[in-house]
Amino acid sequence: MAVMPKGKPSRRDENRAQFARYKDDVKKRGKPFFPYAMFHDTIMSLVVVLVIIGLAVIWKWTAYGPHHNCADSGILGPCMGAPADPGTTDFVPRPDWYFYFLFYLLRIFKWPDSVFLGTVGVPNICLVLLLALPFLDRRRTRKLGERPVAIVAAVLVVLSMGVLTWKGATASEALQSEVKLHVGEWIKKENLPPDAVPGAKLFAVAGCTACHTYNGQGGSQLGAPDLTDIGSKNPSVPFHIKHLICPSCENAGSPMPPFASLGDERIRQLALFLVASKGTK
Repeated sequence: MAVMPKGKPSRRDENRAQFARYKDDVKKRGKPFFPYAMFHDTIMSLVVVLVIIGLAVIWKWTAYGPHHNCADSGILGPCMGAPADPGTTDFVPRPDWYFYFLFYLLRIFKWPDSVFLGTVGVPNICLVLLLALPFLDRRRTRKLGERPVAIVAAVLVVLSMGVLTWKGATASEALQSEVKLHVGEWIKKENLPPDAVPGAKLFAVAGCTACHTYNGQGGSQLGAPDLTDIGSKNPSVPFHIKHLICPSCENAGSPMPPFASLGDERIRQLALFLVASKGTK
């Protein structure tokens, strides 16, 4: 019968001995995690929820005006702001503060070649490493000086998140689309008439280039066609007006959203621009 040589204890024996010391220490000096620590966590969570509810009640009661229109300014701000304009073209969307780091990553990883790496790759890789850390580093020591890798990694993560959040919060966003900078080039190449120029500027800021391309600008999404020479294919202004108001009515199954919220005047400007776009000569 083989006899195990005496020497360094196995990991299982170390774990059992450590657990025995933990139970003995709990009996002598402290209390176990369950239920005492969990009870404290539950109480603290309840306090946080009650504070949020209290702030919401103060905000609503102080902002609810005497005319019961919920529009007055209260201690924590107005109950309601101005109605949203669905046809706006100058609104610059910004995320909540806790997504500023991801927001600024989009300025580093440009669309379309590397944006997937910045928005999905980097955050998910960091998350996987964070979840795997307890399984990779199983040492029991808690002295910071004996864990240089973990300390350096934690400091780098905190610094990078802080810098990216600060840069995202202070980033100055241009009020005009980058595509709008090419409108002058479109006018020259397409020889657009004066009545088509307002529609060209509107086309650059109304989100059309999120799916369509025009003179090499924009992105082909969901099979959206290039509109550089759309005027030679559909030369009718009424057709474009009806198509912009209800795309699926004119083209069954079209995934294009309706643009009726832009208003009649701006829809006509877009239609004039599309009719004048007959391709570069």
